[in-house]
Amino acid sequence: MNKIKLYTHDEMLNRVVGEVGTPRRDAMEAELQSYLIGEAIKQARKEKKLTQSQLGELMGVQRAQVSRIENGHNLTIGTISRAFKALGMTVSLNCGNKSIALG
Repeated sequence: MNKIKLYTHDEMLNRVVGEVGTPRRDAMEAELQSYLIGEAIKQARKEKKLTQSQLGELMGVQRAQVSRIENGHNLTIGTISRAFKALGMTVSLNCGNKSIALG
């Protein structure tokens, strides 16, 4: 009887995307982080019962820009901070042993 080799999630990531620290893996992880930040902004907007246009007005940007932000594109610290500030929320960014409040 043949045995089936099972792989952990990390083993599969290493095989498919590359080892931690490789350019391809770093790019994938950065893209994932941007997506998760965009999703957090979208979820907060929906909890506040705001449309993308309404959030855009509060941020001083167009609805299309809010859409790009929620899809994880065009994200900068300033943009993230403005989004959460417009939503009336404070978010902490941990950088090593320092914590920065955004919003």
